[in-house]
Amino acid sequence: MSRIGKKPVSLPQGVTASVSGQTVTAKGPKGELQFVVNDEVLVKMEDNQISVEPRDQSKDARSKWGMSRTQIVNIVEGVRNGFEKKLEINGVGYRAAMQGKNLQLALGFSHDVIYETPKGITISVGKPTEITVSGIDKQQVGQVAAEIRKFRGPEPYKGKGVKYAAERIVRKEGKKK
Repeated sequence: MSRIGKKPVSLPQGVTASVSGQTVTAKGPKGELQFVVNDEVLVKMEDNQISVEPRDQSKDARSKWGMSRTQIVNIVEGVRNGFEKKLEINGVGYRAAMQGKNLQLALGFSHDVIYETPKGITISVGKPTEITVSGIDKQQVGQVAAEIRKFRGPEPYKGKGVKYAAERIVRKEGKKK
């Protein structure tokens, strides 16, 4: 039995949701999102709560049960508050700046890296070494943050590169004389 899947998803104030067939749609102050639930999982809306349960007791249906509930929680949370990932840039001369809607990164290459901001995502640069990626879709926010980090990931000797704000870099010892 899925401990996560058993809990119904309660809708907070200001968020409305509807279930039509296998599609769950949530509307809130930040926007609107929808998620199509797998056919092996049954979705019901009752008393301002969305409940999820497997259609049968097969291993496949039970494995998709908790994941479907978590996806529904993510769209409800996204349209209410949104999601945010913070990135830090470490290294001499490494910096970020906004160039219109695009992110311009100086990461030690012979040229600046220009990253086009996808639709539905907001990128802001507070300081030249801090980047904040925000949006209502949790998967898209994480994907954009991962793509920015991929340009120059943190290296283990000096820790230079782009890393998540909460990420801890395992450092290696350098050469000995």
